[in-house]
Parts: sequence; C-alpha cells; structure tokens
Amino acid sequence: LKAYRTKDGSVQLFRPNMNAERLQRTADRLLMPQVPTEKFIDAAKQVVRANEEFVPPYGTGATLYLRPLLIGVGDMIGVHPADAYIFTIFAMPVGNYFKGGLVPTNFLIQDEYDRAAPNGTGHIKAGLNYAMSLYNIVDAHNKGFDENMYLDPATRTYVEETGGANFIFVTKDGKVVTPKSNSILPSVTRRSLMYVAKEYLGLEVEERKIAKDELKDFAEAGLCGTAAVISPVGKIVDHDTEICLPSGME
Repeated sequence: LKAYRTKDGSVQLFRPNMNAERLQRTADRLLMPQVPTEKFIDAAKQVVRANEEFVPPYGTGATLYLRPLLIGVGDMIGVHPADAYIFTIFAMPVGNYFKGGLVPTNFLIQDEYDRAAPNGTGHIKAGLNYAMSLYNIVDAHNKGFDENMYLDPATRTYVEETGGANFIFVTKDGKVVTPKSNSILPSVTRRSLMYVAKEYLGLEVEERKIAKDELKDFAEAGLCGTAAVISPVGKIVDHDTEICLPSGME
C-alpha cells in the first residue's frame, strides 16, 4: 500500500480498498479474523496524516510505503488459531526498489528451490512467503544478480514471480502478457497495470501460463509490485543460457 503526493501537493492513497480485500483473503486462508474495509482504510489514512511530512515531493518517483500487519498474539503454543490479534500499519518513505535505480535488472532462474508449494499459500500475502525466498535472494545477490525468477513448483517449466514482485511481459507484436498461476500473489499493482494497458492505452492484454521457453521471444519484461512499481528487466540467466530482452538491454 502506498501514499503519494500529486502535482498540486495533495496526498493520495493508492487503491486502499483493493489492499483491504487482499488482507481479508489472506486472513481467511490463515484462519484470522478479517479487518473490515472501513477500519482498514481509516487506519491507513490516520497513518498517512501522522506521517504526512515524510511523503516525498511530487516528481521524485518516491512514495510513502505502508505495510499493514495482522499478527496473532497470546500465550498459546499449540498449532491452532490465536485467541487475540493485533492489526497495525507502519510507514516509511521509499525510493527505487533496486539500488541502481530505474535501470535494466538481471535475473537468475531458480529451479533448485521452490518459493511456494502447489495448492499452498503462494497466493496470499503472508510473511512465510517472503521467508521462503530469503536464501535464494541472498544467493542471487552473491552471484551478481538483482533477483530470482521462480518457476512453477509442480513442473518447473512455467514462469511464476520473484520473492516479492510479479512479472509482466510484452510480445513483439505489442501484447501485454502476465503469468497465471494459483501459487503466485495476485498483485494489486499488476492488476492495475493490466487495467490501464487495456482500458486507457487500448493494448491487448492476456493473463496465461508462460513457459520458460517463451522468454527468448519477448520484446520486453518488467518486474511490478508495490515497492518495485515497474522495474525493467534486461537479462535472464537460465544456467548457462543468457536471455537478453531487447528493450531492457537498450
């Protein structure tokens, strides 16, 4: 969830209702009580008001990042739902997702370890999904890459996402394509981008399974998410094979 400053100096929240719905879906899957949409939006607005001086200026590309958190508390140690919960939101100003800024990024295809399990919890916004990707992120960084590209956990032949963001691709004939899978997060940012592409820009969009073998045929690729926004992808390395995306390399 993000707050950003508009050209006239006012501050806006980016689709808080959609983020509230995502938290509610996550809560249902983890047997936690839902946070009502009205309470979620009111809390987000209170946090932004309290931190308005830290919302970056318009035109900088930076925003105020909000992280809603719902956590079970109590003195029980058994494997069952908690009897009490804390809902909180913290905020911090953020700039570009990658240290180098808005420049082409390099990805390492990871097929030795899975980020999520088939029919598991890869599609919900839970801390465990980030924990599962930490080892691979550090490994990728140590090898000189910006991030990992995960493949589907069932066959390891279809593109999924990174440890914290989704992918979008552009075909050579201008179609915008994004991976479809029940083990990746249904990103609010990705959904918004696809809507803008179709409804405002008149582009053809498609959500479908994307085979790893198709990567070499795309004209462009990007990483998208609340933090990443849209980050261009320049190169994807699959073991000994380098796949260079024309637009990203330029």
